[in-house]
Amino acid sequence: MMERKKIIAGNWKMNTNHLEGIQMVQKLSYRLDPGDYERVDVVVCPPFTSLRSIQTVIQADKMAIQLGAQNADWRESGAYTGEISAMMLQKLAVDYVIVGHSERRQYFGDTDETVNKRVKAVIGASMTPIMCVGETEAEYDAGQTEEVVLTQVTGGLSGLSGDAVGGLVIAYEPIWAIGTGNTCSPDRANEVIESIRNHVGSEFGSDAAESLRIQYGGSVNPGNVKDLMAKRHIDGALVGGASLDPDKFASVIRYWL
Repeated sequence: MMERKKIIAGNWKMNTNHLEGIQMVQKLSYRLDPGDYERVDVVVCPPFTSLRSIQTVIQADKMAIQLGAQNADWRESGAYTGEISAMMLQKLAVDYVIVGHSERRQYFGDTDETVNKRVKAVIGASMTPIMCVGETEAEYDAGQTEEVVLTQVTGGLSGLSGDAVGGLVIAYEPIWAIGTGNTCSPDRANEVIESIRNHVGSEFGSDAAESLRIQYGGSVNPGNVKDLMAKRHIDGALVGGASLDPDKFASVIRYWL
């Protein structure tokens, strides 16, 4: 089995202004050592209004922290008031873009089809999608987790090549665990992520399945991250609330200590 580098990304959601964001990324940088970046790709995903400020700080201070955005429109330009295109993000040196987060699906009408369009736009702009999938509490209780999640995976990756799939990131986030303090057990998270990897292998080939990185997300914190990261198929974490505290986020990133 190939060794996949862990990726831990902080999703700040609709929190912090650009001044607070600058302070947060500086504090996080101070708490990390060069060796940490050799083991983990560290990503921060601030609101759109902070991207330029944080990009400037990362470049000026030569930080190894990578920049992510929380969404991207699939259209390049046009009369789409309020939207941000993938090409706009690429010009800000954004490395990763979260696509299809459950909150985008729930509140803003994202579907597997529009997620697929966003994934393709992000790849087309030479950035890496972090494509989110996950089941609701009702679906979990009904034993439909794999059915729901694999349907989302199939829809989101439709029309992509094996090479493209192998280079992106999938985040498995059970919706009932996001921001609730309820974490999926490490064993169960690993089972679902293994199912995703096997499904990708059957659809896109073993090379894609082996190189694809799959994160877990949903109330990840310093107290549970080590057990999650110990699982064979879990390649990192998409972190919400804990990423807003530089001390907690640094502890999550340095989970082996």
